[in-house]
Amino acid sequence: MVDLMKRIPILIAVTGLALLAACGGGGTSNGAAKPAPGAVGSSSSSSTASSTSTASSPGSTAAQGGVNPNGPEVNEAGDIPDNQVFVVYRPPSGGYSVKVPEGWARSEANGAVTFTDKLNGIRMETVDAATAPTVASVTQNDIPPLKAAAKNFEAGTVKDVTRKAGTAVLATYKADSEPNAVTGKVVHDAVERYTFWRAGKTVILTLSGPQGADNVDPWRIVTDSFTWL
Repeated sequence: MVDLMKRIPILIAVTGLALLAACGGGGTSNGAAKPAPGAVGSSSSSSTASSTSTASSPGSTAAQGGVNPNGPEVNEAGDIPDNQVFVVYRPPSGGYSVKVPEGWARSEANGAVTFTDKLNGIRMETVDAATAPTVASVTQNDIPPLKAAAKNFEAGTVKDVTRKAGTAVLATYKADSEPNAVTGKVVHDAVERYTFWRAGKTVILTLSGPQGADNVDPWRIVTDSFTWL
């Protein structure tokens, strides 16, 4: 019994030391479970920073307001406005009438009258002719001198067309315009040349504007309005 009583304090001491050791080991285990710097928390911060950088990065669509700086330059094509008003023109010599855009400048030279505005032009000329023009006659007799007089001439088509005044021969081609009197600028024009004929008289109606201009409707208004008087 005496020996047992002597051993009890020793057992208590050993047990206490074991408990302290166990508590110390638990602390080490909890510390190992904590995230290391740069793990979960740092990854989240890095992701946010990356997202912000992408949204405001120079060259991005959002930073430039959706405009592509490498896109093609948009140039004025010489289109006649859709709301353009047309008025009837009758030459002093009579014979025909035709609608022309209101406000265009008028000039006369070498028996022809021309209406111009910026890059577009309408020219009318009356010529005596014993017979009606044909696709063959316009191709053989009219196109060569036009080609010789023009710069950078590009032949188009020659064909019969029908307008309200009757049949006409239409020749299309492209050529450089005359230099602008103020700026000296030269424009490559698309040209439509209509030849109307009646009773020994030919009226040559020539419409010109910058290549690529969308003037189909205005030119149709002009050519459909041509009327013999």
